[in-house]
Amino acid sequence: MKRVTSYLFVFSFLFFTSSATAETVSGNVTMKFDLSAHPGDKVAQLWIPYPMSDQDQTIMNIRVDSNAASSAVYSDKRFQTPMLYAKWDAGVKERKLTFSFDVTRKEIIRQNFPEKEVPWDPADYTLFLAPTRLGPLGGDVKKLAEKITAGKKSVLDKAKAIYDWSVENTYRNPKTRGCGKGDVCELLKDPGGKCTDISSIFVALSRAAGVPARETFGIRQGKKAGDDISQWQHCWAEFYLPGHGWVPVDPADVRKMMFRDDLALNDTKTAELRDYFWGGIDAYRIRLGTGRDLTLNPPQHGEAVNYLMYPFAQIGKKTLDWLAPESFSYVITYRPLKINK
Repeated sequence: MKRVTSYLFVFSFLFFTSSATAETVSGNVTMKFDLSAHPGDKVAQLWIPYPMSDQDQTIMNIRVDSNAASSAVYSDKRFQTPMLYAKWDAGVKERKLTFSFDVTRKEIIRQNFPEKEVPWDPADYTLFLAPTRLGPLGGDVKKLAEKITAGKKSVLDKAKAIYDWSVENTYRNPKTRGCGKGDVCELLKDPGGKCTDISSIFVALSRAAGVPARETFGIRQGKKAGDDISQWQHCWAEFYLPGHGWVPVDPADVRKMMFRDDLALNDTKTAELRDYFWGGIDAYRIRLGTGRDLTLNPPQHGEAVNYLMYPFAQIGKKTLDWLAPESFSYVITYRPLKINK
């Protein structure tokens, strides 16, 4: 198996090189919000995805500077997705918040899979085998999942078949707004989109085939000081392999590189990308959380939030457009601290 590492995304380009060891990348992320231009006669609320340390990333030097009436870190009740919450009372003219942190992120390579599947109980993973509002598991989704995994018995074999199908049958649509909605039924009619769309296809098909799976929402690290990463959000997928743990897969990044370099499925470079992103992801990303159909904490007004990857804000009961940083009034910048190869 040929490994591809140093997989760096930089808004307008990306590259990769071969390496014998996993990379570690460190940087500072600073998010600045200014809701002062929005109507001041209503309460303003802001929820920000809040990164946590885990086995693959370390978050340090967290700083919050705000004139909000109250702010704290909470998590939703179902997925324990962390979020920084801030609230400004009605009548306050200036509403500003700055949130910054340092991150050290490791490249993940989880491809040394066990030869035999250990016993496991699906009841332990009901959260990751359940349908979502935009990711149903019955009807056409179930039929397709059964077709793709016909003859496959193990979790690993089913997940690999679905990964291969996702790479071979989706495409990157650059006209998709943001990272996409992940509306699986619509995507099966026209499987073009961006990272959330393609990851959601993998997750829904996996769950329909009895494979625990989830989307992971994050943001890419930059390359140079001052990089504006306000729209560098990225979603990838993971499936649970009994006896091994959560395995990352990123068919969306395969399709992104194919689109960028005009690669065909039978190109050697495509094969290398497919091999790498089956169990591997680069160090130039930050995990923010998981979960679909979220009820935020404190609860937002209106319907469930599709996912929390972008900042989310409401002025009174009106939700701001999180895909429009300029009108929402936020900017996210990056500064590299250290890159070890």
